[in-house]
Formats: sequence, structure tokens, C-alpha cells
Amino acid sequence: PTGFWMRTAFGLTCAGLAAHLVAIVTRGLAEHRVPWGNMYEFIAAISCMAVLVLVAVSIRLGAYYIGLFVLIPVVFGLALDVTVVYTPAGSLVPALNSYWIAIHVTAMIVAGGLYIVGAVVTVIYLIADRNERRALAGLSSRTEGLMMHLPGTTVLDRLSYRTILFAFPVWTFGIMAGAIWADHAWGRYWGWDPKETWSFITWLVYAAFLHARATAGWRGRRAAYIQLFGFACLLFNLVGVNLWITGLHSYAGMG
Repeated sequence: PTGFWMRTAFGLTCAGLAAHLVAIVTRGLAEHRVPWGNMYEFIAAISCMAVLVLVAVSIRLGAYYIGLFVLIPVVFGLALDVTVVYTPAGSLVPALNSYWIAIHVTAMIVAGGLYIVGAVVTVIYLIADRNERRALAGLSSRTEGLMMHLPGTTVLDRLSYRTILFAFPVWTFGIMAGAIWADHAWGRYWGWDPKETWSFITWLVYAAFLHARATAGWRGRRAAYIQLFGFACLLFNLVGVNLWITGLHSYAGMG
């Protein structure tokens, strides 16, 4: 990264990521299992994955400009995680005591981290697109100063699309692995449990997004809105289903 402040910010991000990874690893060592057996651990892991994606994208594609935007929801999510959702270290509930947790949940964490970054870049894209439209119309914009430091809408749109392109097959694999695990645990592959249902709804919406991207008339803003709707479904699946809906996947661990 160029510039003192950019290098400092990226260095602090990497230091925070290292501390985050140490926290997750030591939690797992203390519990003698993979550290994502409840909602607190899952949010910590998915937030860590989002920062891993941020660092990888920054280094690979030089997209350091998305750092601030990605870290805002990550820091906010971690703050809620350690204050509201925190669960002391403990053993797994019997239904989760399987090697499949290291396959199914890990896939969901990887896809979730990618989806977070994709959603953030999409929001930046929509702001940049609005700024460009207002500039073409000769109107001023409150975000004009900020947009001067960001690439054009074409670059942002492509970055968002590539992120979802990586996330979608991982999410698909996660759903398939979950179905196999469900057969081992409950004797059926699919039972329309709330978590299963919303995972499938999320899959459908992101599939619609990818289809929209392949259709020229639905690219740009309209496709971006579909992606953000898919991310809203993902958030509800993570938070709403865990906290407000009772099902076989009620493992929030918050009592």
C-alpha cells in the first residue's frame, strides 16, 4: 500500500487479524474442539473470515480502499458478539458432537465471510453509481469527496461479482454437507427446519443474482439489489433464526 496512513492502517488490520486468529485458536484449545459450536463462536469466526478475505483481496487485487468499509460492520459485529452474545467456553451439545461440524460449519463460515465482503463492496458500488449519476446531471453529492479516493463503478461491480462467484459454490457445498450430516444425526437429509429453509432461501437469492449477472438487462443496480436481499436473508438466517425461531438448529448458546 502507498502512503504512510495506508500502510499503518493495513498493518493494524493485519495485527488485529493475527490477534483474532489467536483468540479463536486458543478458544478451540481450551474446549478441545473446533471453536464454532454456538452463535458467539460462529460470529467470531465469520468476522475473522471477512477480515481474511479483506486482507487477501487487498494484497491480490490492490483493493485497500475497501478496508474501512469492511471493518465497520466487522467491528460492530464483534462488539455485539462479546457484549450481548458472549457464551463461556464449554462442550458441544450432543447433536453437534460430530466431525461434520468441521466440514459443514467451516464451509458456511468461509462463504459467509465472502458474502460479507461482497455485500460491503456492493453498497460502495451503489453509492459510487449514485454519485456518478448526479455528476452527469450536474448535481453535487455529499459523497463526492469520498468517491474521489475509490475506483469507478465498473471496478467495484466486478469485485463484488467475483466475491460472490467464489462464495456461492462454497455455500452450496455447505448445504450439501449439512444435508449429509442431518441424515447421520436425525435420519433424514432434509426436513424443512427453519435453518435449513433459510439457508436454501439464501441460496436461491444468490443463484438469482448470478443469473441476473448473466442477463445483460439485469446487471448493475438491479442485480446489486438482489445481492443485498440475499445478504439480508443470510443475516436473518444467522441472527433471526438462532434467536427468535425454535428448531433443530437452535444452538445460539445464550440460554
